[in-house]
Amino acid sequence: MIKKLIKFFVKYAFDFCLFIIYNYNMKNNSDFYAQRNRKNIDTTDRLLNESLPLFCQDYFMGIDSQTSALTRLNYAHDLKIFFDFMCKKRYGGKKQVKDITLLDLENITNNDIEYFLVYLSHYDYNGVSHACSERAKARKLSSVRAMFKFFFNKGQISVDNSAKVATPKLHEKPIIRLDGSEVFNIIDTAENGNGLTPRQRAFHEKNKVRDTAILILFLGTGIRISELVGLNNADLNFKDNSFLVTRKGGSKSILFFDDDVADALKRYLDYKDECDVADAGDDALFLSSQKKRITVRAVENLVEKYAKIVSPLKKISPHKLRSTYGTQLYKATGDIYIVADVLGHKDVNTTRKHYAAISEDTRRAVAGKVKLRRDDE
Repeated sequence: MIKKLIKFFVKYAFDFCLFIIYNYNMKNNSDFYAQRNRKNIDTTDRLLNESLPLFCQDYFMGIDSQTSALTRLNYAHDLKIFFDFMCKKRYGGKKQVKDITLLDLENITNNDIEYFLVYLSHYDYNGVSHACSERAKARKLSSVRAMFKFFFNKGQISVDNSAKVATPKLHEKPIIRLDGSEVFNIIDTAENGNGLTPRQRAFHEKNKVRDTAILILFLGTGIRISELVGLNNADLNFKDNSFLVTRKGGSKSILFFDDDVADALKRYLDYKDECDVADAGDDALFLSSQKKRITVRAVENLVEKYAKIVSPLKKISPHKLRSTYGTQLYKATGDIYIVADVLGHKDVNTTRKHYAAISEDTRRAVAGKVKLRRDDE
């Protein structure tokens, strides 16, 4: 009887500990994303108070339940530029942003908005020069249209002139990715520091295990940079080589990795324990030199540093490492839907960009397949 009680206690004590660890992990993970959302909301509120007309308060309240905090922040930045343009060019500096009313919005013509798109090619804001690409112009036009459509549907303006403006033509960009040898070389460079400057080498010894783990995780799973930065130690499960990621929009997914990724992550976790790298109060997986959760900018910089050495003519970013993984996964499976699911794409057409990258290899492979002469000639 006593043995049974002991076994019962041990079994459920272990389950209880797992429950505590899981909830601790979820709390820390939630805290990170909650803090990020809070920061985005605070920044949006500041822009609403300082840089946008008063009626925009109604607009942002109206779209709150249909959009993420990051989407609303991007809208606010785009509309800030639009209304600054209106004050400078349409009103010649005679109106301030806060003086613009819904009647003024109704009187904005499609020519005004077309002029805005031209203006975006080169403009100044707060003394800083900017230049928008065609994709950036299209995004800003989309933000302006969404606002006009909202007030038109509410009956607060009688005409939506933004709907008359054509979207800038978007030229297809070439798919940039690492080829097989470059994948091996960038990992080797991170591990050994080959090609680094003396100044970079001074920091390399301390960060090489972390940097290698980051590159291998990108190239072995295709996760987004925001997903990587948000990872916590307890998100990893080495029993089945899986990990929990928070996708765009806040949904969670379990992804899997192979033994190469597992080995790199284990080495990094061991390094953190041995060298006392981690801050006791921070459960973040990847840490900066200050023992805090690594930032998006820091990850972008380290990827660029190693990529410039192995592929100086390609501008490689974390997103290009994601494209590299997507391309290789499609080559291995031939299933565009599996690739879309693993990459977390809601629309499979987004994933077809990886298929477009495959077509070049396919064209090269079939070259010479059609014979023009007899074999004996």
